[in-house]
Amino acid sequence: MFPWNFFPFNKDMKNKLQHMKPDEIDQFIKGIMGNVMSSQSGGTMNSQDTVNPYRPQPFQQANGLNSTAFETHDSVFVRIPLEDESLLRKIRIYHTANQLLLEDIPNQGNKHQIPLPAMVKKKGSSAKYKDGILEIKLIKSYEIQYSQIDVSEL
Repeated sequence: MFPWNFFPFNKDMKNKLQHMKPDEIDQFIKGIMGNVMSSQSGGTMNSQDTVNPYRPQPFQQANGLNSTAFETHDSVFVRIPLEDESLLRKIRIYHTANQLLLEDIPNQGNKHQIPLPAMVKKKGSSAKYKDGILEIKLIKSYEIQYSQIDVSEL
């Protein structure tokens, strides 16, 4: 019913596993799993490629604005560290369905785009500043708009 006689499990494997030490078994299993994972990902996956969906993933831009964007079940949060509270008076915040746009921070004329991890609604967003962190909350959108494209002959 199950193909357990395929590599790496064959008749000799039982004897090999009985005579191995626990550390050797651990290394053997890790080697097999590494081979399986790398063959499924085309050989391009390593331990740094895995992403923990429960930990916010920082998004750093070349101009020095550090932000963290992550999603929950209902919302998308973007956290931006701001040491100077006076920046709140001049910052302008916009968003599209898939990105957050910040203008005039830290200097007049600066523009930043932060990609969002999920689509968001037009309305219902809010921003709060506390303990040197600007937190922007956007409501997730589950409505996907489809547009049909007609194909014409050339």
